[in-house]
Amino acid sequence: MSRHLERLLQLDSLLRTRQRPTNASLAQELEVSERTIRNDLAFLKDRFHAPLEYSHKLGHHYTEPEWRLPSIPLSKGELFALTVGARMLEAYAGSPYALQLRSAIARLSERLPETIWVNMQQLAQEYILFGAGAETDLDPDIWHKIEDACSLRKRVMMTYYTASRNTTSERKLDPYLLLVYRGTNLYLIGYCHTRQEFRWFRIDRITKLEILPEDYTPDPNFNIKEYIGSVFQHEVGDKQLDVEIWFDSKTAPYIRERRWHYTQEIEEHSDGSLTLKMSVRGINDLKRWVMWYGKGAIVKSPPELVELVQEEIEGMRKNYNA
Repeated sequence: MSRHLERLLQLDSLLRTRQRPTNASLAQELEVSERTIRNDLAFLKDRFHAPLEYSHKLGHHYTEPEWRLPSIPLSKGELFALTVGARMLEAYAGSPYALQLRSAIARLSERLPETIWVNMQQLAQEYILFGAGAETDLDPDIWHKIEDACSLRKRVMMTYYTASRNTTSERKLDPYLLLVYRGTNLYLIGYCHTRQEFRWFRIDRITKLEILPEDYTPDPNFNIKEYIGSVFQHEVGDKQLDVEIWFDSKTAPYIRERRWHYTQEIEEHSDGSLTLKMSVRGINDLKRWVMWYGKGAIVKSPPELVELVQEEIEGMRKNYNA
Protein backbone atom coordinates (compact mmCIF):
# COMPACT_ATOMS: atom_id res chain seq x y z
CA MET A 1 0.00 0.00 0.00
CA SER A 2 1.40 3.47 -0.91
CA ARG A 3 2.07 5.97 1.83
CA HIS A 4 -0.44 8.39 0.32
CA LEU A 5 -3.24 5.82 0.22
CA GLU A 6 -2.43 4.71 3.75
CA ARG A 7 -2.62 8.33 4.95
CA LEU A 8 -5.96 8.87 3.16
CA LEU A 9 -7.40 5.81 4.92
CA GLN A 10 -6.17 7.11 8.28
CA LEU A 11 -7.55 10.57 7.51
CA ASP A 12 -10.92 9.07 6.56
CA SER A 13 -11.02 7.19 9.87
CA LEU A 14 -10.12 10.32 11.88
CA LEU A 15 -12.82 12.36 10.15
CA ARG A 16 -15.39 9.82 11.35
CA THR A 17 -14.16 9.42 14.92
CA ARG A 18 -12.41 12.61 16.10
CA GLN A 19 -14.25 15.48 17.83
CA ARG A 20 -13.99 18.68 15.78
CA PRO A 21 -11.03 17.65 13.61
CA THR A 22 -9.05 20.68 12.44
CA ASN A 23 -6.08 21.01 10.13
CA ALA A 24 -3.81 21.30 13.16
CA SER A 25 -5.21 18.29 15.05
CA LEU A 26 -5.20 16.11 11.94
CA ALA A 27 -1.63 17.14 11.09
CA GLN A 28 -0.48 16.31 14.60
CA GLU A 29 -2.22 12.92 14.57
CA LEU A 30 -0.82 11.92 11.17
CA GLU A 31 2.60 13.55 11.80
CA VAL A 32 2.50 15.67 8.65
CA SER A 33 2.26 19.37 7.92
CA GLU A 34 -1.03 21.30 7.83
CA ARG A 35 -0.34 21.99 4.15
CA THR A 36 -0.30 18.21 3.52
CA ILE A 37 -3.64 17.90 5.33
CA ARG A 38 -5.15 20.68 3.19
CA ASN A 39 -3.91 18.92 0.05
CA ASP A 40 -5.30 15.57 1.18
CA LEU A 41 -8.72 17.06 1.99
CA ALA A 42 -8.78 18.72 -1.42
CA PHE A 43 -7.78 15.39 -3.01
CA LEU A 44 -10.70 13.63 -1.30
CA LYS A 45 -13.11 16.28 -2.60
CA ASP A 46 -11.78 16.50 -6.15
CA ARG A 47 -10.86 12.88 -6.90
CA PHE A 48 -13.46 10.97 -4.84
CA HIS A 49 -16.16 13.67 -4.55
CA ALA A 50 -16.13 13.33 -0.78
CA PRO A 51 -19.00 15.35 0.81
CA LEU A 52 -16.62 17.31 3.07
CA GLU A 53 -17.38 20.58 4.82
CA TYR A 54 -15.87 22.61 7.62
CA SER A 55 -17.68 24.39 10.43
CA HIS A 56 -16.47 25.91 13.69
CA LYS A 57 -18.81 23.65 15.64
CA LEU A 58 -18.07 20.32 13.87
CA GLY A 59 -14.67 20.93 12.32
CA HIS A 60 -14.00 18.91 9.16
CA HIS A 61 -16.83 16.44 8.69
CA TYR A 62 -18.81 14.44 6.15
CA THR A 63 -22.25 15.82 5.36
CA GLU A 64 -23.32 12.34 4.24
CA PRO A 65 -22.34 9.83 6.98
CA GLU A 66 -23.07 6.86 4.68
CA TRP A 67 -20.42 7.93 2.16
CA ARG A 68 -17.38 5.68 2.01
CA LEU A 69 -13.95 6.06 0.46
CA PRO A 70 -13.98 3.65 -2.53
CA SER A 71 -10.59 2.19 -1.80
CA ILE A 72 -11.65 -1.49 -1.81
CA PRO A 73 -13.17 -2.57 -5.15
CA LEU A 74 -15.52 -5.22 -3.74
CA SER A 75 -19.24 -5.43 -4.39
CA LYS A 76 -21.72 -6.21 -1.63
CA GLY A 77 -22.15 -9.67 -3.14
CA GLU A 78 -18.42 -10.36 -3.08
CA LEU A 79 -18.07 -9.25 0.53
CA PHE A 80 -21.11 -11.33 1.46
CA ALA A 81 -19.45 -14.37 -0.15
CA LEU A 82 -16.33 -13.74 1.94
CA THR A 83 -18.47 -13.38 5.07
CA VAL A 84 -20.16 -16.71 4.43
CA GLY A 85 -16.77 -18.25 3.63
CA ALA A 86 -15.39 -17.10 6.97
CA ARG A 87 -18.33 -18.66 8.81
CA MET A 88 -17.81 -21.87 6.84
CA LEU A 89 -14.19 -21.99 7.97
CA GLU A 90 -15.22 -21.36 11.57
CA ALA A 91 -17.63 -24.30 11.35
CA TYR A 92 -14.73 -26.55 10.46
CA ALA A 93 -12.87 -26.51 13.76
CA GLY A 94 -9.12 -26.50 13.34
CA SER A 95 -9.05 -24.37 10.20
CA PRO A 96 -5.80 -22.41 10.41
CA TYR A 97 -7.13 -19.44 8.43
CA ALA A 98 -10.44 -18.70 10.15
CA LEU A 99 -9.10 -15.93 12.43
CA GLN A 100 -7.10 -14.23 9.66
CA LEU A 101 -10.04 -14.27 7.27
CA ARG A 102 -12.41 -12.91 9.90
CA SER A 103 -9.96 -10.06 10.61
CA ALA A 104 -9.56 -9.28 6.90
CA ILE A 105 -13.31 -9.15 6.39
CA ALA A 106 -13.72 -6.82 9.37
CA ARG A 107 -11.22 -4.43 7.78
CA LEU A 108 -12.96 -4.64 4.41
CA SER A 109 -16.33 -3.97 6.05
CA GLU A 110 -15.08 -0.57 7.21
CA ARG A 111 -15.44 0.59 3.62
CA LEU A 112 -19.18 -0.21 3.57
CA PRO A 113 -22.00 1.82 5.15
CA GLU A 114 -22.86 0.40 8.56
CA THR A 115 -26.47 -0.44 7.66
CA ILE A 116 -25.36 -2.55 4.68
CA TRP A 117 -22.77 -4.40 6.76
CA VAL A 118 -25.24 -5.14 9.56
CA ASN A 119 -27.77 -6.49 7.05
CA MET A 120 -25.14 -8.74 5.48
CA GLN A 121 -24.07 -10.09 8.87
CA GLN A 122 -27.69 -10.77 9.80
CA LEU A 123 -28.29 -12.70 6.57
CA ALA A 124 -25.12 -14.75 7.00
CA GLN A 125 -25.93 -15.66 10.62
CA GLU A 126 -29.67 -16.32 10.40
CA TYR A 127 -30.18 -17.97 7.03
CA ILE A 128 -26.98 -19.89 6.27
CA LEU A 129 -25.79 -22.51 8.76
CA PHE A 130 -22.89 -24.94 8.59
CA GLY A 131 -22.43 -28.25 10.38
CA ALA A 132 -18.99 -29.81 10.20
CA GLY A 133 -19.45 -32.97 12.25
CA ALA A 134 -16.43 -34.26 14.16
CA GLU A 135 -13.83 -31.67 15.13
CA THR A 136 -10.04 -31.87 14.91
CA ASP A 137 -7.53 -30.31 17.29
CA LEU A 138 -5.05 -28.48 15.04
CA ASP A 139 -1.99 -26.56 16.20
CA PRO A 140 -1.84 -23.44 13.93
CA ASP A 141 1.88 -23.05 14.64
CA ILE A 142 2.62 -26.48 13.17
CA TRP A 143 0.44 -25.74 10.13
CA HIS A 144 2.26 -22.48 9.39
CA LYS A 145 5.67 -24.11 9.87
CA ILE A 146 4.65 -26.70 7.27
CA GLU A 147 3.59 -23.89 4.93
CA ASP A 148 7.05 -22.35 5.25
CA ALA A 149 8.82 -25.68 4.78
CA CYS A 150 6.82 -26.47 1.62
CA SER A 151 7.45 -23.07 0.05
CA LEU A 152 11.17 -23.03 0.97
CA ARG A 153 11.75 -26.71 0.09
CA LYS A 154 13.16 -27.46 3.53
CA ARG A 155 13.23 -30.87 5.19
CA VAL A 156 11.43 -31.23 8.49
CA MET A 157 11.76 -33.49 11.52
CA MET A 158 8.45 -34.34 13.11
CA THR A 159 7.03 -36.37 15.95
CA TYR A 160 4.02 -38.27 14.62
CA TYR A 161 1.29 -40.28 16.34
CA THR A 162 0.05 -43.32 14.36
CA ALA A 163 -3.48 -44.10 15.54
CA SER A 164 -3.68 -47.58 13.98
CA ARG A 165 -0.69 -48.77 16.06
CA ASN A 166 -1.12 -46.34 18.97
CA THR A 167 2.56 -45.41 18.72
CA THR A 168 4.64 -42.24 18.32
CA SER A 169 7.64 -42.03 16.00
CA GLU A 170 10.24 -39.55 14.74
CA ARG A 171 10.13 -38.92 11.00
CA LYS A 172 12.37 -36.95 8.64
CA LEU A 173 10.25 -35.72 5.76
CA ASP A 174 10.48 -33.77 2.50
CA PRO A 175 7.15 -31.84 2.60
CA TYR A 176 5.53 -31.54 -0.84
CA LEU A 177 1.91 -30.54 -0.35
CA LEU A 178 -0.77 -29.54 2.16
CA LEU A 179 -4.13 -31.12 1.39
CA VAL A 180 -7.49 -30.05 2.83
CA TYR A 181 -9.85 -33.00 2.50
CA ARG A 182 -13.58 -32.66 3.17
CA GLY A 183 -13.06 -29.45 5.10
CA THR A 184 -11.96 -30.92 8.42
CA ASN A 185 -9.24 -33.39 7.42
CA LEU A 186 -5.87 -31.74 6.86
CA TYR A 187 -2.96 -33.75 5.49
CA LEU A 188 0.71 -33.30 4.74
CA ILE A 189 1.96 -35.28 1.73
CA GLY A 190 5.70 -35.81 1.44
CA TYR A 191 8.60 -38.18 1.05
CA CYS A 192 9.21 -40.08 4.29
CA HIS A 193 12.88 -40.99 4.79
CA THR A 194 11.93 -43.68 7.33
CA ARG A 195 9.69 -45.58 4.92
CA GLN A 196 11.57 -44.49 1.77
CA GLU A 197 8.30 -43.61 0.02
CA PHE A 198 5.69 -40.90 -0.31
CA ARG A 199 3.20 -40.90 2.58
CA TRP A 200 0.18 -39.01 3.92
CA PHE A 201 0.22 -37.61 7.47
CA ARG A 202 -2.74 -36.19 9.39
CA ILE A 203 -1.57 -32.77 10.53
CA ASP A 204 -3.49 -32.91 13.81
CA ARG A 205 -1.47 -36.04 14.65
CA ILE A 206 1.85 -34.19 14.30
CA THR A 207 2.75 -33.35 17.91
CA LYS A 208 6.04 -31.60 17.19
CA LEU A 209 7.68 -30.23 14.04
CA GLU A 210 11.08 -28.64 13.38
CA ILE A 211 12.22 -27.09 10.10
CA LEU A 212 15.71 -28.38 9.33
CA PRO A 213 18.44 -26.34 7.57
CA GLU A 214 18.62 -29.02 4.86
CA ASP A 215 17.16 -28.21 1.43
CA TYR A 216 15.59 -30.90 -0.72
CA THR A 217 15.05 -31.18 -4.47
CA PRO A 218 11.57 -32.39 -5.50
CA ASP A 219 11.51 -35.68 -7.40
CA PRO A 220 10.94 -34.71 -11.07
CA ASN A 221 9.17 -38.04 -11.69
CA PHE A 222 6.62 -37.50 -8.93
CA ASN A 223 3.29 -36.24 -10.33
CA ILE A 224 1.17 -35.05 -7.42
CA LYS A 225 -2.08 -34.90 -9.44
CA GLU A 226 -1.71 -38.47 -10.66
CA TYR A 227 -0.70 -39.59 -7.17
CA ILE A 228 -3.77 -38.09 -5.52
CA GLY A 229 -6.05 -39.08 -8.40
CA SER A 230 -5.34 -42.80 -7.95
CA VAL A 231 -6.29 -42.74 -4.27
CA PHE A 232 -9.73 -43.62 -2.93
CA GLN A 233 -10.68 -41.16 -0.19
CA HIS A 234 -7.25 -40.48 1.38
CA GLU A 235 -5.52 -43.83 1.75
CA VAL A 236 -2.48 -44.65 -0.37
CA GLY A 237 -1.98 -48.36 -1.07
CA ASP A 238 1.02 -50.21 -2.43
CA LYS A 239 -0.65 -51.28 -5.66
CA GLN A 240 -3.50 -50.43 -7.98
CA LEU A 241 -6.56 -52.66 -7.50
CA ASP A 242 -9.58 -53.24 -9.73
CA VAL A 243 -12.69 -53.00 -7.55
CA GLU A 244 -16.28 -54.12 -8.17
CA ILE A 245 -19.03 -53.43 -5.65
CA TRP A 246 -22.71 -54.26 -6.08
CA PHE A 247 -25.35 -51.93 -4.57
CA ASP A 248 -29.02 -52.85 -4.21
CA SER A 249 -31.85 -50.78 -5.71
CA LYS A 250 -32.44 -48.81 -2.47
CA THR A 251 -28.77 -47.82 -2.15
CA ALA A 252 -28.05 -47.30 -5.86
CA PRO A 253 -29.49 -43.73 -6.05
CA TYR A 254 -26.93 -42.54 -3.48
CA ILE A 255 -24.11 -44.02 -5.58
CA ARG A 256 -25.37 -42.55 -8.86
CA GLU A 257 -25.59 -39.00 -7.53
CA ARG A 258 -21.83 -38.63 -6.96
CA ARG A 259 -18.59 -39.29 -8.75
CA TRP A 260 -16.57 -41.33 -6.26
CA HIS A 261 -13.43 -41.77 -8.34
CA TYR A 262 -12.22 -40.54 -11.70
CA THR A 263 -11.86 -44.13 -13.01
CA GLN A 264 -15.34 -45.22 -11.99
CA GLU A 265 -17.80 -46.98 -14.30
CA ILE A 266 -21.36 -47.87 -13.37
CA GLU A 267 -23.08 -50.96 -14.72
CA GLU A 268 -26.86 -50.69 -14.39
CA HIS A 269 -29.05 -53.74 -13.73
CA SER A 270 -32.69 -54.29 -14.68
CA ASP A 271 -33.85 -54.54 -11.05
CA GLY A 272 -32.54 -51.02 -10.24
CA SER A 273 -29.34 -52.21 -8.62
CA LEU A 274 -25.90 -51.33 -10.01
CA THR A 275 -22.27 -52.39 -9.93
CA LEU A 276 -19.61 -49.75 -9.33
CA LYS A 277 -16.25 -50.45 -10.96
CA MET A 278 -13.04 -48.48 -10.38
CA SER A 279 -9.28 -48.85 -10.15
CA VAL A 280 -7.85 -47.44 -6.92
CA ARG A 281 -5.05 -47.61 -4.35
CA GLY A 282 -5.80 -48.44 -0.71
CA ILE A 283 -8.56 -50.78 0.44
CA ASN A 284 -8.92 -50.02 4.16
CA ASP A 285 -10.84 -46.84 3.40
CA LEU A 286 -12.83 -48.77 0.81
CA LYS A 287 -13.74 -51.34 3.46
CA ARG A 288 -15.02 -48.62 5.81
CA TRP A 289 -16.88 -46.90 2.98
CA VAL A 290 -18.60 -50.11 1.81
CA MET A 291 -19.65 -51.02 5.33
CA TRP A 292 -21.30 -47.62 5.69
CA TYR A 293 -24.00 -48.97 3.32
CA GLY A 294 -24.52 -52.15 5.36
CA LYS A 295 -26.50 -54.90 3.65
CA GLY A 296 -27.06 -52.61 0.66
CA ALA A 297 -23.55 -53.29 -0.67
CA ILE A 298 -21.62 -56.44 -1.58
CA VAL A 299 -17.95 -56.45 -2.59
CA LYS A 300 -17.37 -58.66 -5.64
CA SER A 301 -13.65 -58.02 -6.08
CA PRO A 302 -10.75 -57.91 -5.37
CA PRO A 303 -10.46 -60.93 -3.02
CA GLU A 304 -8.37 -58.88 -0.58
CA LEU A 305 -11.23 -56.44 -0.04
CA VAL A 306 -13.81 -59.23 0.22
CA GLU A 307 -11.69 -60.83 2.94
CA LEU A 308 -11.29 -57.55 4.86
CA VAL A 309 -15.06 -56.99 4.92
CA GLN A 310 -15.72 -60.60 5.97
CA GLU A 311 -13.21 -60.32 8.83
CA GLU A 312 -14.81 -57.09 10.01
CA ILE A 313 -18.30 -58.58 9.92
CA GLU A 314 -17.12 -61.69 11.77
CA GLY A 315 -15.44 -59.56 14.44
CA MET A 316 -18.62 -57.51 14.90
CA ARG A 317 -20.69 -60.68 15.15
CA LYS A 318 -18.41 -62.02 17.91
CA ASN A 319 -18.59 -58.72 19.80
CA TYR A 320 -22.38 -58.66 19.76
CA ASN A 321 -22.74 -62.37 20.54
CA ALA A 322 -20.54 -61.86 23.56
